[in-house]
Amino acid sequence: MSVRLYIGNLPKEEIDRQDLQAVFAAEGDAVTTKLIKDRKTGKCRGFGFLTVNNDEQADQIIEKYNGQLFKDTPIKLEKALPRTKGDEGEEQAPKAAASNPTPSSNKESNRRDKGSKKSKRSSGGRETTSTTDTDAIRPDPRWASELEKLKQMLAAQTTN
Repeated sequence: MSVRLYIGNLPKEEIDRQDLQAVFAAEGDAVTTKLIKDRKTGKCRGFGFLTVNNDEQADQIIEKYNGQLFKDTPIKLEKALPRTKGDEGEEQAPKAAASNPTPSSNKESNRRDKGSKKSKRSSGGRETTSTTDTDAIRPDPRWASELEKLKQMLAAQTTN
């Protein structure tokens, strides 16, 4: 199974894929590079990808080439994050969260929820929605038991 490595800290100038491939030429033809360029200018966006045959080879290449100078800048090599469904066309650089491999799943789902929500304001007239008994406001299940306790306390106070 092939493994993709992220190559970061590349100079943001016009670079050919062959220049980058030449850095890893000692590894043979089994190693392929992909340079990510800006569509408008054709200049490097500062990162690329390296595809190798297996994890062992990936670890060896990271150890050997991480920090090596490429056009007077030290390159950064690490295992690339898997692509997500939202990425179309161009590949994305790993996010800063890559350094923290076990973030709270709650925080991640909140980030996804925030990013996927659309604006509730409309540019046209005001939208109206009808509510039925089934669409009534329901308490958040995480706080339902606490809310029930509060309701009971309030009911006890009003009867006194």
